[in-house]
Amino acid sequence: MIAAFSHLIRLTRAGYVFAREGVFALVDTRPLPLPARTAIAAARLIERPTAKDGSSRLGKALTRLGPTYVKLGQFMATRPDVVGQSIAHDLEALQDKMPPFPQAQAEAVVAAAFDRPVNSLYASFGPSVAAASIAQVHKAEIETDGIRKPVAVKILRPGVGHRFAVDLDAFMFAARRAEAMSLEAQRLRPVEAVATLARSVSMEMDFRLEAAALSEMAENTRDDIDFRVPAVDWDRTAREVLTMEWIEGTPLNDRAALDARGIDLPALGHKVIQSFLRHALRDGFFHADMHPGNLFVDAEGRLVAVDFGIMGRLGPKERRFLAEILYGFITRDYHRTAQVHFDAGYVPRHHSVEDFAQAIRAIGEPIHNRTAEDISMAKLLMLLFEVTGLFDMRTRPELLLLQKTMVVVEGVARTLDPRLDMWQVADPVVREWIERNLGPVGKLQDAAQGAGELGRFIGQVPSLLTRAGTLLDQVDDITRNGLVLSPGTVEAIGRAEGRSNRWVAGGLWAIALMLGWLAWLII
Repeated sequence: MIAAFSHLIRLTRAGYVFAREGVFALVDTRPLPLPARTAIAAARLIERPTAKDGSSRLGKALTRLGPTYVKLGQFMATRPDVVGQSIAHDLEALQDKMPPFPQAQAEAVVAAAFDRPVNSLYASFGPSVAAASIAQVHKAEIETDGIRKPVAVKILRPGVGHRFAVDLDAFMFAARRAEAMSLEAQRLRPVEAVATLARSVSMEMDFRLEAAALSEMAENTRDDIDFRVPAVDWDRTAREVLTMEWIEGTPLNDRAALDARGIDLPALGHKVIQSFLRHALRDGFFHADMHPGNLFVDAEGRLVAVDFGIMGRLGPKERRFLAEILYGFITRDYHRTAQVHFDAGYVPRHHSVEDFAQAIRAIGEPIHNRTAEDISMAKLLMLLFEVTGLFDMRTRPELLLLQKTMVVVEGVARTLDPRLDMWQVADPVVREWIERNLGPVGKLQDAAQGAGELGRFIGQVPSLLTRAGTLLDQVDDITRNGLVLSPGTVEAIGRAEGRSNRWVAGGLWAIALMLGWLAWLII
């Protein structure tokens, strides 16, 4: 009870901030019941008079409420099915920037993490160069065999774990209440969304996991000639501290510096798109925060990504789903695109594949009548997820994270090449995956995998037969001697039956009284 009250206090404060910043101006009140419309109208009475357009108000409100709400806003940008396309697009620009915490605190966190003074770990340790809600980054140097090498040191913000835990508990409280009161909320699964956000934040706050993501991505891309990631210094990495290679490169958001280096910007845009698709399809593991500030071009012209706190994963089924729908739109095979939704189990079987293919055609055909620069693959996926909602497709968090990342990646690529033809750039990567996994080689691999699974099943047959024999003996014993219950079980059943009878009797008395009251009214 006390916990619920504290959650209500925190959520009420958030509601007040939203009202002051005019966030409720974004809500379409027409389909809402009268009490909700009245509450929103009352909330709008305290709007800040200096507020401007509604989309920017939401970002201001989330920033005022602190780091957990900023993360919530960034996460909701991946849920256009919940917040709407326009709000999701505006939340993409939400900046996760905070004032840096003091140098002394940073050094204290490092010293505590390794139980050693900072000067025994690093030859030099400079001030903060970037600060966000969860951590900040310092430039430092390490010395090996008399040679100094620059490194980036990412340090967890003190006390941030408790702040996130308290706010996330309040979010979960609100999500559970929403699902209990609304069938539409149950379809959108806010409890699962908050749980996903909590897992994501927990992983972001353990820098050993980010180091592992860097290591895995490095292994996946070791043969890629146009993409790499920073190397991890495992000896100087702990839960609260991550030390990695310092990247000397040109950020993709510095257009003037890219032009000064004479870099082929359209080719760089192609590299961004193809690298992302290759990671998603080939590896099933992709960087899910590829905004321009996290992407650099090194001296060799390779694309370098940093900040691996948010990563996305796709299983074999999701990878096939992505490749098939992209290939289906490229080749205008809408029946194939529809069928893959059913094969993956995303659309319930009581719907018609043909009807679903017709809905997908309504998305795909207008695309083929437009010029290359007007075609947005990310927008296509948004429209596709809207249509799937009409066919009872439940929200797939991993696909929404993919779609959100694709929106960002496509935006980055188009700033480098405004005339970018997404389909032409994506085609070789998608076709390569299709041929490799769905062609003759892929079928042979599937057959080998199936044979291996059959072998494992055959190996388990003796154990399964033994269990089946034991179960049959128990069933035979029951049929001969009857089902014997312990005295405690019989007593518990009697108590439950008694309670049930009392409720039934009470219900019958209530019905009788109601009928008597109706009869009295009639007379």
